[in-house]
Amino acid sequence: MKKWDGFDSAIIGTANLWIGNERVDVLVYDCEKMVEQLIIRDGMSADDAVEYISFNIENAYIGKDTPVVVWQYHDE
Repeated sequence: MKKWDGFDSAIIGTANLWIGNERVDVLVYDCEKMVEQLIIRDGMSADDAVEYISFNIENAYIGKDTPVVVWQYHDE
């Protein structure tokens, strides 16, 4: 499985997806944890961290086993 470098602490599990006619296991990342890590590790603002994830991770395709990123739903 492919992974996003430097974000191991944001891994929350795996998913098994249908890609074409094949089942593929992929890693699943929690975006909120990724944002926290960018703020702490790289000194980014929250807005910059969200923009970084949106542009560089959510929109990236690195093959059929590209990791999945999720924003967890919070019912307020």
